[in-house]
Amino acid sequence: MREIQTKSALTAVIFAILLVALNLRPAISSIGPMLEPIRTDLVLTNGQVSLLTAVPVLCMGLFAPFAIVFNRRFGLKRSIGFLLAVIGVFTLGRGFWPSYFNLLLSSFFIGIAIAIIGPMLSAMIKRDFPTRTASLIGVYSFGMGLGATLAAGLTSVVYAASGWPAGLAVWSGLALAALIVWLRMPEASAKSEQLPDDPLPISGSPWKNVKAWYMLLFFGFQSAFFFSMLTWLAPIAIDKGLSVLSAGAVVTVMTAVQIVCNISIPLLFSRYPNRFLWVLAVLAFGTAGILLLMFAGAWAVWPAAALIGVALGGLFPIALLLPLDATDSADEANSWAAMTQSGGYLISAFMPFIIGVVYDQTGNHDITLWMFLAFVLLMILFAYLLNRKA
Repeated sequence: MREIQTKSALTAVIFAILLVALNLRPAISSIGPMLEPIRTDLVLTNGQVSLLTAVPVLCMGLFAPFAIVFNRRFGLKRSIGFLLAVIGVFTLGRGFWPSYFNLLLSSFFIGIAIAIIGPMLSAMIKRDFPTRTASLIGVYSFGMGLGATLAAGLTSVVYAASGWPAGLAVWSGLALAALIVWLRMPEASAKSEQLPDDPLPISGSPWKNVKAWYMLLFFGFQSAFFFSMLTWLAPIAIDKGLSVLSAGAVVTVMTAVQIVCNISIPLLFSRYPNRFLWVLAVLAFGTAGILLLMFAGAWAVWPAAALIGVALGGLFPIALLLPLDATDSADEANSWAAMTQSGGYLISAFMPFIIGVVYDQTGNHDITLWMFLAFVLLMILFAYLLNRKA
């Protein structure tokens, strides 16, 4: 057992994990409420501005395998410390150099940092908390959700006071706080956090298994649903007549409900284990929210955001659990999860951009909302295929 022994060390590591996780979404989720001000000030098309969220998600799919390379070369503690600094520097740079080129550049490097930190945090949790894995993954997920919620809501407040460059750059403070706490972690815990020198053995490639491909596609479309909503819910709300500040608050409602469901819904899985029924249940909420956006007035944006938040909050833990349900060993589960997340993020990276291009052509979000319904139907299809008895 490599469990961390003292309560003080345990608390310090958990707090460090929480702060690091807080930094894995604000640089992306802060863009959504600022899409319209950025597009107007920099004279951009909707397709161009949507790349600011598409690029980091694409990087999350492409660069996750580099986590092993970073650990071998620099070690886990120094790697995460360096990557937190990358997030902080490039986030701060958005305030001092608010050009489209710099926004794209920062999105690229921040996306790489997020892609590498994610697997390294998961590996640390698996190695150092073998009896508390579920709890620590909960802390990790909660941190990501809380970071997204804070950025989605408070960015608009900073924008109202100081403009969108300051609204984006202010989140560098989170990276600085996380870096200080991370580097001050007890040295005993840091020693136990090292990943193995050799890659984990893999028992059979999931790339040859059709169920793994269904999981990849399910993960891809639930991720596409999340990032597309994160990017375009605020512009949809603005189109319905809400102010920029109110639109940011709408996204905050969605992400706040999401993080509550991220924690609460998995607690019910042991009592009601059928994943397909859970998919149907949470997507019923999501479908109701989409229909409100399609056919109701401005008042409906708020309940629609809450309903969609329930769907997003349930879908993510289900997508994470599917590879674990289908495998018999930790090594096998690791390879299946890596495949589903890497491929899934690659799929989802292009969806906000495609929505932006379609919006440029049509001038409204009618097709956007139909695309959201298509995501729902595709998730139901792949969940059904996974639920079938072989």
